[in-house]
Amino acid sequence: VLDFGWPDLHTPALEKICSICKAMDTWLNAAGNNVVVLHNKGNRGRLGVVVAAYMHYSNISASAEQALDRFAMRRFYEDKIVPVGQPSQKRYIHYFSGLLSGSIKMNNKPLFLHHVIMHGIPNFESKGGCRPFLKIYQAMQPVYTSGI
Repeated sequence: VLDFGWPDLHTPALEKICSICKAMDTWLNAAGNNVVVLHNKGNRGRLGVVVAAYMHYSNISASAEQALDRFAMRRFYEDKIVPVGQPSQKRYIHYFSGLLSGSIKMNNKPLFLHHVIMHGIPNFESKGGCRPFLKIYQAMQPVYTSGI
């Protein structure tokens, strides 16, 4: 049993998606009778991220006999998962597909946020006005919160 959990309503990091697909593929290719059972406590979109990512992954490294398995997975994905997926989950599947095809490269260099520009801020002085603030997260932990 392997646990690759991540917070509900979030998309896993691309590194985690890669690890999950590699673990699934290694297990399935180790013996002809090995199966993978996926379970999650959140919404079906979380499961859909894993199923869709593995479908892309296995298509790259697939053998001829895996075609029917991929077809069954695709039907399950399209019938049960796609209607409930979050936009970020769908976007990350496209990112992962791009990684596999080579059209997207992962950047290992750190990124630095130098400034944030807000356009069209509502009137702060009116009753019940807008009070925007900025909260920055790193690895799901808040590292900065601006004044409110």
